[in-house]
Amino acid sequence: MRIIGGVWRSRLLTVIDLPGLRPSTDRIRETIFNWLGQDLTGLTCLDLFAGTGALGFEAASRNATSVTLLEKDKKAYANLLNNFALLQSSPVSGSVEILHQDSLGFLKRQSDASSNLIFIDPPFQDQTLLEQSLVEASRICNDGIGGGIYVEFPSNQSLDALLSLIPSWHCGKYLEAGQVKACLLRSRSD
Repeated sequence: MRIIGGVWRSRLLTVIDLPGLRPSTDRIRETIFNWLGQDLTGLTCLDLFAGTGALGFEAASRNATSVTLLEKDKKAYANLLNNFALLQSSPVSGSVEILHQDSLGFLKRQSDASSNLIFIDPPFQDQTLLEQSLVEASRICNDGIGGGIYVEFPSNQSLDALLSLIPSWHCGKYLEAGQVKACLLRSRSD
């Protein structure tokens, strides 16, 4: 897996084999960052359920002011640290923090409107985790300067059902690719 753009463009990330780990494909990431723009200067980003770190590292590569990657699995967390160490030969302008902790618990401790861009791509088998993370993310995301909430979910899930959980948000951009649906959510005030 490679980083699509920015300072770390074409750099490779190691992907380990873990149950439920489903890295966002190059095609999906390219689409997401076309939606978001190539320069994320000024944005504070969270990559929940980071897995390989592809989304968070991509945001850091594109000048995000700060990126926090969260991963609960011990092996995936160790792999994130290894990938980041390899990327450090070309430092980025913003800060990157990798935390070994539960994403939902982390979200619940964050202040309202404290992040600008949140990536949510949890294990698909845990519907409740997706829903609870989305509700918490809608509380802490301030997309007034760009960003939003990016969510990936299984193709058998209804987008309308997810949107009903967060009525002050709407789907600004949407895609379907194989067994995955993805949406960039924007606050209705934008």
